[in-house]
Amino acid sequence: MPAAHPLINSPEKPTVLIVGAGIGGLTLAILLEKAGVPYQIYDRLNEIKPLGSALSLGGSVAPLFKQIGIYDEFVKLGKQRNSIDNYNENRQLEFSMNLAPLLEMGGYHGYIIARPKLHDLLFRQIPPGKIHMGKRLLSMKQNENGVQIQFADGTIAEGDILVGADGAYSGVRQSLYKNLHKAGNLPASDNGALPFSCVCLVGQTNPMDPVKYPELLDPICHFNSVIATDRPYSWSSLTVKDNIYCWGVILYLDKESSKENDSFRNSEWGPEAAESMCKDVRDFPLPGGANNDLTIGDLIDNTPLVSKVMLEEKVFDTWYAGRTVLLGDACHKIHPASGQGAVSAMQDAVALANWISVLDSTTIEDAEKIFKEYKAERFPAAKAAFANGQALSKVTARDWKARLTRFISHNMPGWLWNIMLTRMVESRPQVSFLPLIEDIGTVPPKPQPSLEKTLKIHQERAAAAAAAAATTTVTTSPSN
Repeated sequence: MPAAHPLINSPEKPTVLIVGAGIGGLTLAILLEKAGVPYQIYDRLNEIKPLGSALSLGGSVAPLFKQIGIYDEFVKLGKQRNSIDNYNENRQLEFSMNLAPLLEMGGYHGYIIARPKLHDLLFRQIPPGKIHMGKRLLSMKQNENGVQIQFADGTIAEGDILVGADGAYSGVRQSLYKNLHKAGNLPASDNGALPFSCVCLVGQTNPMDPVKYPELLDPICHFNSVIATDRPYSWSSLTVKDNIYCWGVILYLDKESSKENDSFRNSEWGPEAAESMCKDVRDFPLPGGANNDLTIGDLIDNTPLVSKVMLEEKVFDTWYAGRTVLLGDACHKIHPASGQGAVSAMQDAVALANWISVLDSTTIEDAEKIFKEYKAERFPAAKAAFANGQALSKVTARDWKARLTRFISHNMPGWLWNIMLTRMVESRPQVSFLPLIEDIGTVPPKPQPSLEKTLKIHQERAAAAAAAAATTTVTTSPSN
């Protein structure tokens, strides 16, 4: 077990160990860097690979991006997003989901950005010496003195707080839950495999010829979705910067096909056996191309790395214990139809960073106090995003509920659509330790307890420090 840690009973900041250099982990690291909190970040991969497809981001993260100074570069890397257009297999437009009102409601345009582009942008904000690649977690131990993690290469790391930001199959969560289960403290709801009903192929192409595919030249993203009529698939494509297509194909599973795909449960974002599914979907039609004859096969042929991934859906009930806390997909896996997976992870990081920024103790009791505040704020938001993802996934599913959902989407009254859009932008969190960004959306932002409470703490501490400095100045001033 860890020896007595030098920061115990010290007014200095706790040392934070972040496992997972994905979107959520990197966001937290950036914020801790800005807050002056010591941290290190570890990832199991030896090198960063351009995995995944595209992300849809807008007013829900714009104030944060402005606070940390990356908003302008983010805008340059993205394409403006105005609608999601839904087609049939004859490439005929059936209905569009208008996203343009989000500009006024949230105060910012929405953008589509290739996931690797955003990941690289975040990665570049971290000092190189604080990111450690090729660190696969084997085990973790924690007690009143600190937390220790051991990696497959034989090295260890010690600190005061461990953050598991290592994805849906989080090694931190598995180790934590194993210990809790052994002690009889793991709820039954968290003791079991992640449920899934879909598998997905995702990728992004190399730059493609805009003469053959002129839609790539449009400064507005072409976000197109196709729903199969008599086969269990839906698929989509998105144009992004640099003449690149991002794309995905979803296979909806029944009981038998679920068994066949269960072997991929532990190969998150892995390329294993993607080739077989690629062959099955090559002829799937998409609107696009000079002759409107684009297919998924055209995109596959131009994609250097295709990944086959599980689309799990679950919000765990246990988010923390002792010195360990979970973030992003490690504690809530949300259907990508919601467009809120990465957003939720970044907003987790904001709430957690706010509380860590005011933590001036390294005791396990104080760590659990801030973790409780963090979960109280983020758990309801994760549940709402989960429900939203399930609802929106029905637009591209194939059962009678899905057909009803598409009918409602096609004929949705404006007032109902505005309610759905409001829910997409009403959460616009900021951190309390950086200058606040003036809110310019017409939809008031949701209350953010971590901001309000920790901002008050920072202000009280600043006032106390100013008063102490003034007293010192008076005391040391020479007498007349």
